[in-house]
Amino acid sequence: MKPGLPKLIATDLDGTLVRSDDTVSAYTHEVLDRVRAAGIRIVAATGRGPRLTSLTRNDIRVADFLVLAQGGWVLDLADSRYLRQARLPGKALGEALGALESVAGPLSVMFEALEHDDSPLWGDYDPTWRYPVTVESRTRAECLDGEVIKAFARSFELDVDELLDAARRVVPPDLATVTQAGLDYVEICPADVDKGTGLSVVAEAVGVDPADVLVFGDMPNDLPMFAWAGWGRVAVANAHPTLLAVADGVTLTNDQDGVAVYLDRLLSR
Repeated sequence: MKPGLPKLIATDLDGTLVRSDDTVSAYTHEVLDRVRAAGIRIVAATGRGPRLTSLTRNDIRVADFLVLAQGGWVLDLADSRYLRQARLPGKALGEALGALESVAGPLSVMFEALEHDDSPLWGDYDPTWRYPVTVESRTRAECLDGEVIKAFARSFELDVDELLDAARRVVPPDLATVTQAGLDYVEICPADVDKGTGLSVVAEAVGVDPADVLVFGDMPNDLPMFAWAGWGRVAVANAHPTLLAVADGVTLTNDQDGVAVYLDRLLSR
């Protein structure tokens, strides 16, 4: 951690800022208001796609930017315009899925292709999905006929970390980026899309050096922004072991408002 205050703070949402009951506390909102009043920019860096923009804005009301879809979509809230809109060609996604199924067996796959609020996912509804969702039934061939924002894939035999390890062995990074965000699924995104590259778009837009950025997270999809940010990298206590291993510091769990507690202390020191 560096002395003084960072110029920009980026936080993951689900599992980090958002509690297990899918709410954000009044205390967290109040602390974030004070962070913003101190002149520090705030960015939400989330796996949520643009179809969940309204929900995301409600969970982090003072954010200046939303880094969505694991970094593939970057929304400047002041100007209501996207600085990045990355899509994955169906051909590349089909190749990635084929490579993964060759080592992991058949996968349950849902596709996120549409960006307007509350858009449906495509594919086959999976009963393990923990959030309210509408799934429009489409064959895999139909889903791969154009471009998508990302895809969610679940193995019937491997747990999500085993599936992610398999994906990293067989899916070339120049074909697609594969990560996992705490659900039972790996997420397959366009090449060069992660929270680090998404935040770099924000940093360039506002003229902030990565050395002046503080980040918070809980899952392997946060690893790229932990590698990118230089001021500090803080994991919540409920974080995945891979993130705890590279964090500069650990705060309380998401259910204990760990991000807000850390920022409250930071502003008071």
